[in-house]
Amino acid sequence: MLVATILPFLGLLRAASCTPVDRLLDRRGTVGHDSLNPLPQQVMSNANGQAIARFNPLLHIASGCRPYTAVDEAGDISGGLKPTGKSDGNCKDTSKGQTYARIAQRNGKYGIMYAWYFPKDQPTDDISTGAHRHDWENVVVWINDPADPNPTILAGAASGHGEYKTTDFPPREGDSVKAEYFTDLLTNHELQFTGTVGSTYPVLDWDAMSATMQQALSNADFGSAEVPFKDSSFFSNLDKAFV
Repeated sequence: MLVATILPFLGLLRAASCTPVDRLLDRRGTVGHDSLNPLPQQVMSNANGQAIARFNPLLHIASGCRPYTAVDEAGDISGGLKPTGKSDGNCKDTSKGQTYARIAQRNGKYGIMYAWYFPKDQPTDDISTGAHRHDWENVVVWINDPADPNPTILAGAASGHGEYKTTDFPPREGDSVKAEYFTDLLTNHELQFTGTVGSTYPVLDWDAMSATMQQALSNADFGSAEVPFKDSSFFSNLDKAFV
């Protein structure tokens, strides 16, 4: 009788004591968007890495958030921002940006994807309809061969709404193509090539990342925004961006 009385009590006690821990573990790994800081440039120590560093694009922000860091060395992921207030509200810090990159060969060319993370995608001030937490956009720079003593840009592609705008002659400043983050009327943000000179950010090469960071980005839930260079999306994106 005593055992029958105590066992349910112990079960309730265990559930009460475990629940806060479980909730803490569920939340672990997601942190405030402005608590993450960009890492110094990290690329492979080979021709591919040299090409990634060389062709780092210039990104101009015409509207919305500045690019922010998405992941840190511990595998913590940005929690993003709720799309309220100003379209660039709480995401104007120009020191938080990181450029993410990955290179692969495709159909006789080499595509270097350069991607940026934005804490929210809100086209219009004070209007949250159609807006969302998190955004990822990217450009693909097509070159002939990283091992060439002087590799050449052959074409470029800029992402928007799951597709790419391609060109054989992306505008450049030296070795850097010039891209712009913008919104067209009320549609969500996207990228396009531009004549305006923007800024570069420290490059973090996927193949130079730790397994912890790769796994964190691969498993992270960014809602409707997908990490474009993770294994499950990278090669299909290169195919869509091929020029």
